[in-house]
Formats: sequence, C-alpha cells, structure tokens
Amino acid sequence: MKRIKLLKKLGANSQIMQKDLNILHNIFGFNEYLPNQEEIILAILDNKDVLAIMPTGSGKSLLYQLPALLFDGVTVVVSPLIALMKDQVDELNQLGISARSLNSSHSSKENAKTINLIKQNKLKILYISPERLMKPQTLGLLYECNISFLAIDEAHCVSQWGHDFREDYLHLGEIRPDLKGSFPILALTATADKATKTEIVSKLFINNTPIIIEGGYDRPNIFLSFVPKQNAKKQILNIVNKYKNTNGIIYCSSRKKTVDLADFLSNNGHPNVFPYHAGLSNEERLKAQELFKNNDDTIITATIAFGMGIDKPNVRFVCHLDMPSNIESYYQEIGRAGRDGLPAYTLTIYGLDDIVLRNQQIESKDSSQENKRLEYQRLNALISLCDAIRCRRQVLLNYFNEKIEACNNCDICIDGIDLVDGTEDAQKILSAISRTGQRFGTNHILDILTGNETENVIKFNHDKLPTFGVGQNLSKTNWRFLLRQLMSADHIKMEIEKYGALKITTSGNELLYARINFSKRKEDTKSVKNKIPKDKVKINDTLLDDSETKDIYKKLKNYRTEKASEKNVPPYVVFQDKTIIELSNAKPTSESNLYKINGLGNVRVDEYGSEILKIINENSSLQNQNFFGTKLNIQSYTNQDKSWSAKNDLEIKYLLTEKNLSITEIAQSFKTNESAIRLRLKRLGL
Repeated sequence: MKRIKLLKKLGANSQIMQKDLNILHNIFGFNEYLPNQEEIILAILDNKDVLAIMPTGSGKSLLYQLPALLFDGVTVVVSPLIALMKDQVDELNQLGISARSLNSSHSSKENAKTINLIKQNKLKILYISPERLMKPQTLGLLYECNISFLAIDEAHCVSQWGHDFREDYLHLGEIRPDLKGSFPILALTATADKATKTEIVSKLFINNTPIIIEGGYDRPNIFLSFVPKQNAKKQILNIVNKYKNTNGIIYCSSRKKTVDLADFLSNNGHPNVFPYHAGLSNEERLKAQELFKNNDDTIITATIAFGMGIDKPNVRFVCHLDMPSNIESYYQEIGRAGRDGLPAYTLTIYGLDDIVLRNQQIESKDSSQENKRLEYQRLNALISLCDAIRCRRQVLLNYFNEKIEACNNCDICIDGIDLVDGTEDAQKILSAISRTGQRFGTNHILDILTGNETENVIKFNHDKLPTFGVGQNLSKTNWRFLLRQLMSADHIKMEIEKYGALKITTSGNELLYARINFSKRKEDTKSVKNKIPKDKVKINDTLLDDSETKDIYKKLKNYRTEKASEKNVPPYVVFQDKTIIELSNAKPTSESNLYKINGLGNVRVDEYGSEILKIINENSSLQNQNFFGTKLNIQSYTNQDKSWSAKNDLEIKYLLTEKNLSITEIAQSFKTNESAIRLRLKRLGL
C-alpha cells in the first residue's frame, strides 16, 4: 500500500518500477529497503533530480547502484577519493556488475580499457573524481556516450566554507547542459546545514529544483562520549585496551601526534597501529590503508587526511585525541564507526588548548571575514556539545534541526553529570539578549554582562542597559562557558546566517520569566565520567549466547578471510559481519534459506553457498540446525515471567511471519499460555 501511494505521488512509470525489488533481493541480497531508499530510487527511475541527505550507514551507495542496473546507458558516479572508488568497484564486480573507475592510480593500459568499455556501451557504472571528470577529453568522451544518470557523492564538498571543499565540485552542475543530456542528477551527503543545502542546490542543480529528501542525522548505534583532557594518551589507551582485536580510527590534530600516539600504543601491547597523514609517502599511506581495509584488528592514528573515502563497515570505535575543528567535521568523522549498524563507540577528548588551536586555525586562513564568521559559529556549536548538560545526541541533532527523545546511548544519559543551580546567571544572559533585540552575537552580549565599554556597546547605548556590568561575579571565560550550556540546553539558538545573532527559544523565555529553573555544570568538568556500557563493548553480544553459535561465527569469519585473500579484496567485500551474525544465529541448512539472510543474493549464494552450508552443518548439532525448517529446539515455558533468549525471539518471529501460525498454535509450540505469547509479541513490536 505504501509503495502504491509512493508511485502515485511521484507519478512514476509503474512498468519499470516493479523490477527494482527483484534486483534488490536477487543481486544485492536485501529483503527490503532501508528507510527513504525506496522513495529516492523510484524518483530517480522516474527521471527526477534528488538531493538526498542521509546518515552514514543508511545505504547511500545503493541509491545509485540499483538504478544503474535499470538504465540503458552508463551511470557516472562522482567520488572525491580513489580509495572509495576501489572499494565499491571491487564489491560491484563481486556481484557480477560491470563497474570500473577512471583515475590516476591505474596504468594507462587499464584506463584505456575502461574508455573502450564506455565507448562500446558495456559499462554500467563509472566512478570518477570531479577533477578528472571536468577535463575536456573526459567530457568529450562522455558527449559521445549514452549517460543515463549522474550521481554526485559527498556533495557537501561544494561548500566553499566547508571542511572538505573541492573547487571542481562548483562546476559539476554545468555537465548536464554541456552534454545536452536529460539524465537525472542525484546529490548525496551525510551532513548539510541550511547554508550548505542552499549552495548544493544552486551549484549542482542549475535551473532545476530537486526533490530534497532528508533521512535524518541520527546514528543510534553509536555511543557518544566526551571527556576533558587528563593525559590524553592514557585515556586513549584505556579505550584501545577495551576494544582489542577490532578496527578503530583515532584522529589527531597534527602529523607529529599521529606518529607519537602510534608509537605509544605499539609500545603498550598494540602492534597493529599505523599513522596516516599527508606528510607520508604515497607508499606508506597506501600500506596503512590496505592493512586497515584487509584486517579486523588494525588501528589508524590519523589527521583528517584519512577517512572520507573509507567504506569499511565494521569500524568499532572512533576517538579524537584532540577536539575536531567544528561540529560538522565531528559528525562526519564519528560517522566512520558502525556503518554496519552494529554497536560502535566514540570518544572525544577536549581541552582549552584545543579551543585556542582551532580559533588560531580559523583566524590564520586566507578566507573572507564572512567565511571565518561561519567557521567560528560551527566551532562554537561543537564546544557547546562538549559542554552539554543534557543528552549529547539531542544537542548534536539539534544543530541539524532534528528533535529526538533522550537517547540512553551517550555518557550523559548513562552516567549523568554534577550540576548546581544556575538560574540567576542564566537569566542575566537571557536578559542581555532580550534587551538588545536578539540581534547581536556572543562577544557583544558578554561585553555587556562584564561591563566592557567597547565601541559597539557605546555606539548602541548598551552601556545604559540595566544588564550592563551585572556579570562581575564571573569571569568572561565562565560566562562564555555558561552561554554554551544554554545553547546546548536549547534555551538559546545561534542563527549562523544572521551573523551569529543569539535568539531566545520558547524554553528560554520560560527560563527568563522564572517559570522554569536552570542547572549548570560545576566548574570542575571532570565530573563527566567515561564509561563504556557493558552491552556496547563487544560485537559478539549480538550473537546468540551459546558456544556452538560463537564457534560457527568464528569459522565463517575465517572462511571469509580466506576468500578475501584469494580474491585480493577486503573481507567485507565478500560479505559483512551482519551477514555472518545472521548465518550463525539462524543456521540455515538449505540453499533456499540462504536467500533469507540479508546480504546474500544470487551471486554470493552461487559462489559461497555450498561452503557456508558445509561449515554450518559440520559445526551445529541436529536440534539447532535448520532454524528456517519445521523442527525447532523450543524450550518449555510454564509462565509468562520466564526469561526469553534471543533465539526464542527469532523462533517466535519465524512461526508468526513465515509459518503463519496462530497465537494459540505458537503458545502450544512453546508449551506456555497465550498471554505470555501476546506479551512477547508486543515487546518485539509484532
């Protein structure tokens, strides 16, 4: 029903539209679309332009890979990094899809072969950098070809004041008119505030208004935590010790720190740690990147030169030895953890030295004052996240204008923080903002509070306000600290597009007029704790808790590693950790049931199916085999308070959705009463 409504809404051609579901299942091995994927893909197939803002791990690559198989010509995918191209080309080729990249890492012979395939209309997907695409010879080649679709990945790179700016992105919108094409354009990014969205639309969709679909920014599987600096290397070591034998990325603010930290961790029991920064040779960077991609126990200590093109799904933690440059950089960088949707952990260590450094970096840039102003405001938004007094995720998503309930998956939700009453001081700030017409930024408001007779304060007669000089009880630094807490609590909003003017929100007005109180942090921010929830530490927690299942999981991972080595591709290209977990839990014993496992389509089942089944059959007892069959190892439950295992949840879902048994029949199978089954189904959302 939802799909029919969607087709009507788009006015789409229903004849081509029915084929996408077959490709989704048979080629890519997925039983259903993730949120927003279907709407975006159907719009593209109906030749509509789309700007898709989707969180990392939400399946953005499928948005252009699947339509490419339904169009006649070649789909051109603009990607900023060669590493990302290689990963996706390898994975598509494993699925039997004709995909190649055109870039400087290939020999002239390889690139010539790619060009010939394009000319012969034998290539379905071409990956290319914006710089290579805009070369006259490339445009000349594409002018003679049948381009069916243009996808622009990492579209935020078009933003001239963004952290990943690439100048050639500014010209990508000119391609369609130059090539006299009518193909649809899809622009993709994980982050875009209002200013960036406006620039993407104006630069990439010339004279066209795209459908804008925002999938939200929340990554609920990622644990968010921040701690003040107290021997940062040891703080990082504590995390690495807890995540031994997993993949992680640790960002540092300088090249020297990446090397020093890698040496420190190596000397403390972690030999598989490698630095990565732009000052290393191409060979050194490539070696570190390949080791990271091809192993499940490698850690990279890196500057921001590492990461944007990393497609590795099973990064279990991302740490920041130093505070990132702004809130959007932070969101992009932590987004490299947990792309597979499984639990992941992030830690940001921050200190006054970081704030000073980031301010100096902005001031030293050769850019306009307008761009610097925007960068300062994005930095302040991140500092407010560091100083948060409520759920971290709420503060982070509030920057992107997304509202959620408290997440219970961040350090503040889990541990709380030490607070004291700050109502009176908060009202002083709000009063100063209100009495100046909500038209001024942070520095001006703090000058009023502290009685600083600046040129602007005198010019606007703000030295005559009742609030002028009422803040002598605190230093300017402490007032700034408190103001950031008011921002993180959503009592104040900063309007980046209006020169950073501070605006009082609805809840801020409630506070100003003493209808609610405000609690602020104690001066000692060390009260913020740093605990990893026990159920977030190990990926194996998602497995059924029995030795047989864990043994199968280990053997399937070893099998995947062997196959990846044979094919010279990263292990996750063979299949992902989520697929191995589903196989280990469900223990299918027939080829037909392998298709019910997410990530296993026709190509993978044909190539790996018989060996997967052999591993499962040889390592599982008869009563636990064939979860998808009719014989289930169901325990007896005498009352509805009895604990249910994860396996029982899988079994009850299977009996209801696959076997279509009634509640009475399911209760009989479990040897319990119907109310117990109804209660369990309710808790499972069924």
